[in-house]
Amino acid sequence: MQKPIFINKLGLSFQNKICFEDFSTQIQPGAHIAIIGNNGSGKSSLLKIIKGDLATYSGEIENNKDAVFGYVPQLIYEYENLSGGEKFNKALSAAFAIKPDILLLDEPTNHLDLKNRKALMKMLSFYKGTLIVASHDVELLRNSISTLWHIDNRTINIFNGKYDDHLQTISQKRQSIEDELYSLVKEKKENHKALMKQQQRSKKSKQRGEKLVEQKRWIPAVGDLKETSAKKTAGKKQKTILDKRIFLKTRLSSLRIPEVISLSFSLTAKDIGTKTVVSISNGAAGYEGKTILTNINLSVTGNEHLAITGDNGSGKTTLIKAILNYPQVIKTGTWDLPHTEDIGYLDQNYSSLDPSKTVLETVIESTSKKTHSQTRDFLNDFLFRKNEEINKFISVLSGGEKARLSLAKIALQTPKILLIDKITNNIDLETKEYTTQVLKEYPGAMIIISHDTAFLENIGINHTYSIK
Repeated sequence: MQKPIFINKLGLSFQNKICFEDFSTQIQPGAHIAIIGNNGSGKSSLLKIIKGDLATYSGEIENNKDAVFGYVPQLIYEYENLSGGEKFNKALSAAFAIKPDILLLDEPTNHLDLKNRKALMKMLSFYKGTLIVASHDVELLRNSISTLWHIDNRTINIFNGKYDDHLQTISQKRQSIEDELYSLVKEKKENHKALMKQQQRSKKSKQRGEKLVEQKRWIPAVGDLKETSAKKTAGKKQKTILDKRIFLKTRLSSLRIPEVISLSFSLTAKDIGTKTVVSISNGAAGYEGKTILTNINLSVTGNEHLAITGDNGSGKTTLIKAILNYPQVIKTGTWDLPHTEDIGYLDQNYSSLDPSKTVLETVIESTSKKTHSQTRDFLNDFLFRKNEEINKFISVLSGGEKARLSLAKIALQTPKILLIDKITNNIDLETKEYTTQVLKEYPGAMIIISHDTAFLENIGINHTYSIK
């Protein structure tokens, strides 16, 4: 029978980076735990520490050597000729074959189509064994998890309950702190008014005192003492308010919810209109010697947001490449497509970004109409604020930074149609929130490939084209 695993004062750090420290907890048999946090926060490493595959940590873990672990990593190198989804299913079957006490899964839904996603969600929700999963998938977090470990700001915070309850709890805590901060602002203003009144009274008292001094009926120090006492009292109150404010601001920053990106697209829905942007009749597409898609009949209007669905390997990405006019894709039938400059492309590898350019150069290249000050303001809206952030080369940006910069380019040069291929596969929850904010407001036509139903719902997809 599996014993509880005890974790005591666990810490993980790499050169110039502390992921987390001083984490203590127990993993009880049958627990369903999700590890969440931004990319690079240490989620995958924590799974390896629990399994015993990573030795570079501080603290202690007890009883993990006695447990049988089934483990499916994020990147699966076996089964070379299979698709990502097929590789995962093979690796998951192998993990179950050893009858594990604890099942460890790292981003399990990344490459799964809708059918396989639903099957995995159902299996995990009924799974009786201990499950620890690192994931950004909101649907998985909602349906299969009872405990969250949130890695943030060098700390792992534990929340027992559903993911939506976790978000609601954070939101309520933030609101409570923001209410306290608002009260402090009012208190500061009231204290300032009181000090002004006291100074006025002290001034009048001093003036009266000066007359009495002339009449030798007042000791000067008494009047000065009243004024000094009032200033000291006011000073203490202001310091108390400042200390409270610093404390509350620190607490607020520890309850991070993604900031809101300020949006202003170069095109509006009125500019784009409702004319047909893409029209395909009796189309076929494939590669030399192999037809992938046949009988394509598809029409997309100027403000339509369309999701392409289908099983892994059904040809969804081939259709996107055909619309992008990739030369290696061979097309037959009638294809009425927009000009290349009217098409935007957003994929999980951010291939539209030039790795040899900086963030600032990328934005300047996309618009010649903005002054340097306006460009800085624009980058600030997409959360690139410090000099070192805007002067970073694309090649060293994190996935989240690349996503934000790609979205910024789309806001600057809004294409009439935006093609999106599996953009949520490798992004964390915070970056997914930024992406949702922008795509939800996108005024043009959109064709997106994604198996993430919650994400599609949140960005307002209104039509589906299914490839059988």
